[in-house]
Amino acid sequence: MTTPGRFVLKDFSLQCGVVLPEVEVVYQVYGELNRAFGADRAANRTNAILYPTSYGAQHTDVDWLVRPDGILDSSRWGVVMVNMLGNGLSTSPSNCPAVAQPGVYFTHYDNVRAQFALVTEELGLDQLALVYGWSMGAQQGYHWAALYPDRVQRLAALCGTAKTTDHNKVFLYSLRAALTSDPAWNGERFEAVPDRGFHTFAQIYASWAASQAYYRAKPYLAWGYESLEDYILRGWEAGYRQRDPHNLLAMIDTWLRCDVGNNPVYNGDYARAMGAIAAQTLVMPAATDLYFTPEDCAAEAALIANATYRPIPSIWGHRAGNPYQNPEDEAFIRQAIAELLA
Repeated sequence: MTTPGRFVLKDFSLQCGVVLPEVEVVYQVYGELNRAFGADRAANRTNAILYPTSYGAQHTDVDWLVRPDGILDSSRWGVVMVNMLGNGLSTSPSNCPAVAQPGVYFTHYDNVRAQFALVTEELGLDQLALVYGWSMGAQQGYHWAALYPDRVQRLAALCGTAKTTDHNKVFLYSLRAALTSDPAWNGERFEAVPDRGFHTFAQIYASWAASQAYYRAKPYLAWGYESLEDYILRGWEAGYRQRDPHNLLAMIDTWLRCDVGNNPVYNGDYARAMGAIAAQTLVMPAATDLYFTPEDCAAEAALIANATYRPIPSIWGHRAGNPYQNPEDEAFIRQAIAELLA
């Protein structure tokens, strides 16, 4: 594994109105990118895949699917996995004091503009063969395809929407409240580890991220967890405790503001933004996702001229889109992506 790349942008204007002296985007390239310059720039169209990270994840958490014969085959494709702003590796409240100030937040418009600079200036790529994203990664994928329709040949949006629905916002409000109701929260920052907050946060997240049928099936018992309570504690809470709570809040705030039309390009016209997507698009929700619902995803697919709607027939809920413990769903997704890239 090579060392992650670090791309720095100077005097970067956030959509919230704040100009940051520097924004750093951390990324990892898997496989070999076909890129050329001058008269051979057409070669840049061949094999670049961009994978933006999802909520709470860093690239090493989700790169399991990038491997020869994996969902993203690194023997054929050059996969650029990019850490979104706020995730603790790229510029985040935990590593940039300017971002930790009240009133400063990131949007996906910020994420994708920074990623565009990385792709074009640092990596020298004119085209992306595919933007692949799960959850908040899918949100970034929709923004890529709408903001740069001539640069994105294909889009795979797994378990995510281009605009956060009101029902989804209720879920996010509850997560934010769980963390900030902790006594360690002073109204602006955490003065200590929010132990109660993490505990409640994990319980809420676990209840939404997998379906009722998943909990009836209890697959976690086969992985060494002794009970439901043990699974939530060691399978959910322990993972989120690895993240700075200020970063978790920052990513929630980005998710809450997700709207592919809410930017200077489309001036709030969500339908026009969706209609501008020219990429061959695969809209792939999970059949049992409780917060990026199949109905919401189907409604968005209908707004895209060249979209295929293909739900994952899974009881795993939202987690079906990142099936590292689930070979059946992994095989379904791998086949769908192979067909998209054929």
